[in-house]
Amino acid sequence: MKSLIKYEKNINDLLKRYGVKFGIYKDNQFKEQFFPFDSIPRIISKDEFAYLEKGLIQRVDALNAFLKDIYSGEYKIIHDGIIPEEFIFIAKGYLPECHKIMPPKGIFSHISGIDLVQGKNKEWYILEDNLRIPSGASYPMIARELTRRASPMTYVHHHVRDNRDYGVLLKETMDYVNCGGINCILTPGRFNSAYFEHSYLAEKTGAILATYNELVVENNYLYYKNSVGKKIKVGCLYRRISDEYLDPMTFLPESLIGVPNLMSVYRAGNVAIMNAPGNGVADDKGIYYFVPKMIEYYLNEKPILKNAPTYLPYFKEDRDYILKNIKSLVIKDVAEAGGYGVIFGKDLEENKLNELIELIKKEPRRWIGQEIIDFIDLDIHDQNQTVKRKADLRAFVLSGKTTKVWCSGLTRFSREPDSFVVNSSQGGGFKDTWVLSQ
Repeated sequence: MKSLIKYEKNINDLLKRYGVKFGIYKDNQFKEQFFPFDSIPRIISKDEFAYLEKGLIQRVDALNAFLKDIYSGEYKIIHDGIIPEEFIFIAKGYLPECHKIMPPKGIFSHISGIDLVQGKNKEWYILEDNLRIPSGASYPMIARELTRRASPMTYVHHHVRDNRDYGVLLKETMDYVNCGGINCILTPGRFNSAYFEHSYLAEKTGAILATYNELVVENNYLYYKNSVGKKIKVGCLYRRISDEYLDPMTFLPESLIGVPNLMSVYRAGNVAIMNAPGNGVADDKGIYYFVPKMIEYYLNEKPILKNAPTYLPYFKEDRDYILKNIKSLVIKDVAEAGGYGVIFGKDLEENKLNELIELIKKEPRRWIGQEIIDFIDLDIHDQNQTVKRKADLRAFVLSGKTTKVWCSGLTRFSREPDSFVVNSSQGGGFKDTWVLSQ
């Protein structure tokens, strides 16, 4: 690993040159920041990855079954009393506009970003399911590409599985659901939080990178207008904008980055949209509580990977437990993401704690409580020394003809000592994830 550390500055300089940055909108302001790379990789053994792979495929297959059940209008999981009806329909991510729309091949979540941590007991826990527009695959891809240039023999000596196949896996997924036409990646443009990733994935998949003004709907089909004005039919659209901005004729009329009447084309079955609009109902932090039950319900299997121990104040028994143990729990606002809305009870002053308690009593559906998992620290290289920092793993699961787990992942780490928040939007860094082949 010492050979990699000596190249770390050069690799980070190249990442800056290539524009590998992460931007966020907060309080109506756009802030762009460098996403620092740490050269000491996370290493996952062949057997451990096989275990994770099996559990991740199981989980994503169950989540896709749930989305199909809800949006088909069958509501079997509701009728059988597994999930309360109101719990689904008041979820922020549920879109009534998608009722009875069945996406091509019946796949809703084509790309799932599943966030995990490994406890100090070596047990893996799922922290969050991201089924809308999960980002981050490009960062370990470009970092590995640059590291390979600096130290190519490293990957031979350590028997690391090649992660360059993500573009192939993504293209296979796009091709599988394509309704006839070219593949496009819809980006809002330069000031989007993950614009580098949009352009990088377009290059790796051979898809066209398009903005809203290069796409047009005519006669219930979607077309891409090239540089000379020729219209080319689009069969699959990997959109990198949120549901509410996707089509101003269906969702927010003030959206300036969506494609008017896109949902009409989708509803007619003439274009695949990746991921399907409305997936947010399944990655709601409250619905997360029910995923183990979904696995048993839809697949008739015991969950392989565990949730973090979670309590829903929606249920009185759980609410009583949260209020009694609030100082030892982490409280999460189900509507927030990116590390926002995460509150550690032990860090609150008495008056703030009382305010939170009242909010939980008043809006029980808005919150979940979780036990704090003492997850492992990984070595990072910081100012010429090796230190320990908390780290998670975002695994990428692609659902096409079959469900596959990419043999890599985005390992994010906190740059602050003793911090459990690793999100890039909160100033974290990232490192490569090595899956060993033997």
